[in-house]
Amino acid sequence: MKRSFFLTLGGIGLATWFVSRLVRGEYSFAGKTVVITGGSRGLGLTIARLIAREGGRLALLARNEDELAQACEELRGLGGEAIAVSCDLLDRNQSLGAIECVLDRFGRIEVLINNAGIIEIGPLEHLRRQDFEKSMALHFWAPFNLIQGIVPHMRRAGGGRIVNIASIGGKVAIPHMAAYSASKFALVGLSDSFRAELARDGIKVTTVTPGVMRTGSHLNAKFKGNHGAEFTWFSLSATLPLSAVDADRAAARIVDACRLGQASLIIGWPARMMIAGNALFPSLTGEVMKAINRILPAPTGVEGDQLKSGHELREDSRLPKWIGRLGESAVARNNET
Repeated sequence: MKRSFFLTLGGIGLATWFVSRLVRGEYSFAGKTVVITGGSRGLGLTIARLIAREGGRLALLARNEDELAQACEELRGLGGEAIAVSCDLLDRNQSLGAIECVLDRFGRIEVLINNAGIIEIGPLEHLRRQDFEKSMALHFWAPFNLIQGIVPHMRRAGGGRIVNIASIGGKVAIPHMAAYSASKFALVGLSDSFRAELARDGIKVTTVTPGVMRTGSHLNAKFKGNHGAEFTWFSLSATLPLSAVDADRAAARIVDACRLGQASLIIGWPARMMIAGNALFPSLTGEVMKAINRILPAPTGVEGDQLKSGHELREDSRLPKWIGRLGESAVARNNET
């Protein structure tokens, strides 16, 4: 009885794998218009590279025109068509204008990847209402605005794909990342609820919850409290091989999940363990997070209310040199300078 159960389970798994491979082979990004927010650097740029190699038509949305120009030049060299759309995603009118710009150039949008984000690190004592409002504006309202603007075009075309890149922080609340976690929880809820209702229109929505990734983004993160100590612990978690997922591997998995129209994707074994642990043992996970918070840097005086970027703090880093070099290589590779 037990043997037949495992044989059946194995057969189902093998059939699922085979069907997924067939589907993956059928869907190509060649000639498809793909909008990527935050596509000029970090994970967004890494994803864009993979799609460019397939001959995709890329529209990168970000604020920094120089970073956008540099990224588009690289992507064109890889075989893709790429345009830079400079806009502030915190402004709904600019977001809607960006959609019109892409449609004017390419005529349609088949794929939307909501990747743009900000990371603010620091104890709750130093966070203010505006920190939460900004995180919500970028991680929740900006994807909402773009989805609402693009879905009618996807419906008329008979379908499309939307990928919302959240975070482990959108499944398990992380100490010293309160504003980030709250907004990413909101994005996960948005993504999962839209998935169910858009499926009937042939629009596949994928919710991605990665753990920490080695993209070099620790330099563009913002810090409050004991700035140097906060920068050190976050840089360690975002750089060490055992805690951080390689950006290229994460991007490849996200592109494959989009290709398959996969409902959900968790990246990295630490993220999988934390999500499973929180689902099965929420009270225990809560106690673990309390213990972690006790060993994180304590709040400071009023100077801790100042927001500083990783770029400002890198010269005072307490990281060992070999770890610093690992992070710096990711910074250079992913346009995080």
